[in-house]
Amino acid sequence: MRAMSLVRRAVPEDAEEVLRLRQVMLDSVFSASSGTQWHAESLPTVRRRLADPDGDFAAFVIDHPERPAALAALVAGTIEYRIGRTGNPHGRVGHVFSVATDPDARRRGYARACMETLLDWFREQDVRQVDLNASAQAEPLYASLGFVRKPDPSMRLQL
Repeated sequence: MRAMSLVRRAVPEDAEEVLRLRQVMLDSVFSASSGTQWHAESLPTVRRRLADPDGDFAAFVIDHPERPAALAALVAGTIEYRIGRTGNPHGRVGHVFSVATDPDARRRGYARACMETLLDWFREQDVRQVDLNASAQAEPLYASLGFVRKPDPSMRLQL
């Protein structure tokens, strides 16, 4: 079974696992753990945002194959409006963040499958530009999807 078929849109019941995988990402990018005390305060907002399928936020996940009720991978993104310009006349800009795979579920193509689904969602929303900040470890994945380095740590994909 291809990993892509395992991807689904996250729902409010996934909120705690979404926060857990966001923490996995934060801990991998920043050497010192920021702690999890902020999770309880963030949880109601995450649940509310996941409950709005027509909003400007989407998270795509894959259920963990060995641990019921756990997620194996997460990719989240938002759409921001900016006044239009050449190449993006409607001013819709996508932002990718919280790309994370549970440490015991890596190297299975889950992050790629979630990213491809998020990029499809951006296209459906008429987003023409997608930005993200890439760690050195993740840069090959993003480059293979068409993102290119900018002078700063951000990368951009023209859709």
